[in-house]
Amino acid sequence: MNRQRPDADVHIASFVIQHRDSAARALAAMIDAHDDLDLALRGETRSVVICESADRHAVMERVDQLQAVPGVLNVLLVYHHAEPAHALDQPLPSLSIVSATGDAHEHTS
Repeated sequence: MNRQRPDADVHIASFVIQHRDSAARALAAMIDAHDDLDLALRGETRSVVICESADRHAVMERVDQLQAVPGVLNVLLVYHHAEPAHALDQPLPSLSIVSATGDAHEHTS
C-alpha cells in the first residue's frame, strides 16, 4: 500500500473528450475502472472527465488511456492544478465583494 506523504501534491485535471456515440459504453467502462476518474458530463459526442491524482504522471497516463479507447477521437487537457494535499484542508479566506451600488459584502466559504 502506498502511503501519501504529508507534503504530497494533489493534481486536479479536466479533459474534454471528443468521441463517437458508439464509444460511450467503452469510455464509461474505462472511467469506472479508475478511482481517480469521474465522468462529469456525458454528451453524444463530447464528454467531460475529471481526474484527481497524487501524481502528475498519472494525469498524463490517463490522457493516453482515454485516447486508446476505441471510438475516442481526441482528448483535450483543459485544466490542470496542483497544490499540497494539506492546503486543500485549509479554510478559504473571507472575501469582501463590492456590489455595483458600492456596498461591501463579506463572503466566506
